[in-house]
Amino acid sequence: MTEHAVVRSLSVGEARESVPALSAVLIDCVEGGSSVGFMTPLAREKAGAFWWDVTEGIVAGKRILLVAEDRASGVIVGTVQVVLGQPENQPHRADVAKMLVHRRARRRGIGAALMRAAEDAARAAGKTLLVLDTCSGGDAERLYGRLGWTRVGLVPGYALWPDGRLGDATFFYKPITKA
Repeated sequence: MTEHAVVRSLSVGEARESVPALSAVLIDCVEGGSSVGFMTPLAREKAGAFWWDVTEGIVAGKRILLVAEDRASGVIVGTVQVVLGQPENQPHRADVAKMLVHRRARRRGIGAALMRAAEDAARAAGKTLLVLDTCSGGDAERLYGRLGWTRVGLVPGYALWPDGRLGDATFFYKPITKA
């Protein structure tokens, strides 16, 4: 929670109803240059298909979807996922994925609130280790460091930026204690 947003987990039904709002956040982030798996221009239909796939992960118990909703308007301004579905030999681990904050809502503590909520959700699910990757040199990398995540290293040329340039990725982990 922040003074600007409420962070909460979405049920499957809420996630399905929120596909248009989630798509708007994803499209804004990609248009703003975030390397989150999509290229520009990102069509609304493609963004929507991605979020529908996420809802299937929620149904299967393999994902937790968290959102940040603007306190004043109730509009979704950010999101993050906890990927619970891991290989058989990694039942203790989860991935943090697609931490997105709409450009108009940044610098208000929403990213930090989403990350704390992701850690809490993973802990409640019995996880003791979280991992993530992010674009090197950006605001998210600095945020994760401030939140106590440990930087493992950098992989050059790991993924493309939305405009097609190669970008580096930094990997992090964070041990968490069980609830």
